[in-house]
Amino acid sequence: MKALLQKEMCLSASLITYFFIAAAIITLFPGYPILCGPFFATLGIFHSFQNSREANDIVYSTLLPIAKSDVVKGKYLFSVIIESAALIIMTLLTILRMTLLTDAKPYRQNALMNANLFYLGMALVIFGLFNLIFIGGFFKTAYKLTPFIKYIIAVILTIGAAETVHHIPGLENVNAFGFEHLTLQLILLIAGIGLFILMTALSCKKACARFEIIDL
Repeated sequence: MKALLQKEMCLSASLITYFFIAAAIITLFPGYPILCGPFFATLGIFHSFQNSREANDIVYSTLLPIAKSDVVKGKYLFSVIIESAALIIMTLLTILRMTLLTDAKPYRQNALMNANLFYLGMALVIFGLFNLIFIGGFFKTAYKLTPFIKYIIAVILTIGAAETVHHIPGLENVNAFGFEHLTLQLILLIAGIGLFILMTALSCKKACARFEIIDL
């Protein structure tokens, strides 16, 4: 698997995938829907899948002396690594906003989503949706990229819901600043982690089963 992952990162990956990790800095943008950051990170991964398709990378990988399921697992592992890299940057910048910048006027006057643990949980949900909808959908054929359209629709709805929820009376605390309502924030983050793991694991298992019966 180590050699397969090296192939994914050095040969199959598009350079733009690594560039789009930097979209995590959107976490610092006031007056902007910051959940677009994780979406752009997944857009970078999408380019690697597109690059792999055009280079017939899937066919090449299946000719290697490895199980067909390892080809799928390699793509998932590569995607999770890119998502994790973006998440690390988002986490560091979120901590910065929760500590040194918690009272900064541009953030306090921002009507949009605040950078806190709920934000990180929702970022994980978006990554999970990408793994579930796009990568899982891609391995129905190992060729078509159209599941990305379904993913975009899901992301738009998810971002819209996340940006709306703190405007609902009684749910304002999800948009807490600093370490306010920390217990609630931790619960929401843990829920996001759980959903990410669940969506990714189920999608990978199903994608492996589908890929086994595809005649390339």
